[in-house]
Amino acid sequence: MPEPSSAAPPETTAAIDPAPPAPPASTASPAPSQPAAAESTPAPPASGDHPLVEASALKTLLGPYRSGGVETLVDPEWLRQARRRRRDLGETMRAFDFETAQQRLPAADECFISRKIDGEFTCLAYRDGACLSLNPGGTVRIGAPFLDEAAARLKAAGVRSALLGGELYVRRSDGQRPRVHDVTRVARNPASQAEVDSLCFAVFNVYELDGQDPSGRYADALEAAQRLFAGGNRVQVVETVRGDRQRVFQQYRQWVEQEGAEGVVTRSDSSGIFKIKPRHSLDLAVVGFSEGIDDRTGLLHSLLVAIPTDADSFQIVGRVGGGFSDELRASLLTLLNQRLVASDYVEVNSDQVGYRMVEPGLVAELSCLDVVSRTSLGSTIDRMVLDWHGSERRWEGVRRLPLCSLISPQFVRLRDDKQARPEDLRLSQLSDITEIPELERNAAELRLPASTVLERAVATKVLKGATLVRKLLLWKTNKETLSSDHPAYVLHITDYSPNREAPLNHEIRVSSSEEQIRQFFAEWQAKAFVGGWKVVGKVAG
Repeated sequence: MPEPSSAAPPETTAAIDPAPPAPPASTASPAPSQPAAAESTPAPPASGDHPLVEASALKTLLGPYRSGGVETLVDPEWLRQARRRRRDLGETMRAFDFETAQQRLPAADECFISRKIDGEFTCLAYRDGACLSLNPGGTVRIGAPFLDEAAARLKAAGVRSALLGGELYVRRSDGQRPRVHDVTRVARNPASQAEVDSLCFAVFNVYELDGQDPSGRYADALEAAQRLFAGGNRVQVVETVRGDRQRVFQQYRQWVEQEGAEGVVTRSDSSGIFKIKPRHSLDLAVVGFSEGIDDRTGLLHSLLVAIPTDADSFQIVGRVGGGFSDELRASLLTLLNQRLVASDYVEVNSDQVGYRMVEPGLVAELSCLDVVSRTSLGSTIDRMVLDWHGSERRWEGVRRLPLCSLISPQFVRLRDDKQARPEDLRLSQLSDITEIPELERNAAELRLPASTVLERAVATKVLKGATLVRKLLLWKTNKETLSSDHPAYVLHITDYSPNREAPLNHEIRVSSSEEQIRQFFAEWQAKAFVGGWKVVGKVAG
């Protein structure tokens, strides 16, 4: 019997940038840039001795540098705070490209303009003379020199407790700007002490200082950060200037266009927080499309696009519904309807209309404002991997693996000069912009195991000359530890009666407990197979 396949949930229309804005400063703050001479920092706590974590439960990566999960935290409130602050940033910050910003950025008498650091959003927690770093995904780190430096600074200032928001980044020895994939690699698996030493922290907000929260008025938070970390080496305040709307555009031209920075962040207590970045250009394979509804019937709604990972393997990246004229929507719909193929995988658009899958071949050039690989809580953004069976002209869903989301994607054109193959559409288009977790994992090698049928029972009943059928099927998915899409156990009942207005009914139950699901099976069987029903087939496992 074919295994049930899960339809993909509707995609959200936007994703949250995992690298929140760098906070502004009343006066220009030094930019985290070239390597500086190492400062002397206090010796790290002895092995297993750290007041903020169960240090013995952390994994030693290199020397005193260790990392681990949230279960090692002495105070789990830090994780809740890190996730809340990250979520608040995502909800309040708007992203523009430069052209859009010139049209829509609101005027403000004064705003704080910061150079955007391409790093990993991180909170730094301090108490009892010790520091740790924590990201919303729950990764805890101790023992790095930047943490020792932060602890020494805060202790010397008489601070008792603090929670700081900032970007964890790598200060590159070649003088180039930091990239998020640099910090991902170095923070997780440093190859040398020099790489651990290159980890730096750019403070952009102060969320708690000795029991007070100065972040409600940004000028106060920034002043506190500058007072504590002025002249720092591995811990600095993001480069920030004050100015009006025109100063924002001047800084963009200087920092981004001339110096190659990732972008600028501007914030004002009155007008809000805005991120301004260049748009990225991507070439992706078209694997599906959906049609508009109501008065948009007959027009393309959106394209489903993917990146080829092998000759006949593609991973969904997302959808694009902007950048089309109505004339183009009509002509593309006609073209795509000529390329329809079968698929056991179903995904729906924002109108809950299913995408119709097409044979691979068309390549679309898109532009997008950003590419992000994690949610606001630090979870991976998992996308379905599809196998293309050309001889059968059909798509097969394999499994979800971490990939990314596109922010504000826009259709540019179809590329007749490229083919939907890895040589033309490289995965590095995405991984050069954002860190893709578990990039080397191969979906074909990680194909999910087959389910195991535990119990099956079929009963029939003849009523008014018609045969009624009820079927119970209980199976173990064998996938629950490998994919969040699958529960451990599934119980499905099929109820067929040709005399009803709706002849076929289904009901389903899931559970993580075999004892519980077998109890459900027994209860359903006792309820459904009485009153003239005759069991005609049964399998017990």
